[in-house]
Amino acid sequence: MNEHTVVICTENTGYEASLELRKLYEALPDADASMHNQTRVIDESGEDYLYPMSFFTRVNLPQDILRQLFDAA
Repeated sequence: MNEHTVVICTENTGYEASLELRKLYEALPDADASMHNQTRVIDESGEDYLYPMSFFTRVNLPQDILRQLFDAA
């Protein structure tokens, strides 16, 4: 199984239509974005976009929960 990173949105100023506060999002690996303090997430549009890292906190979930989340997607 691929390793998934899950983050929770803790700030959405300026992106209210794209990000919901307190919602879980899948974060995608992007080394270039990280170097610029950004995170690539799949937002409400279903597409991946860059947002400030400070808008999210990583969530560590058990593997069985992750499997359920991503199998359902």
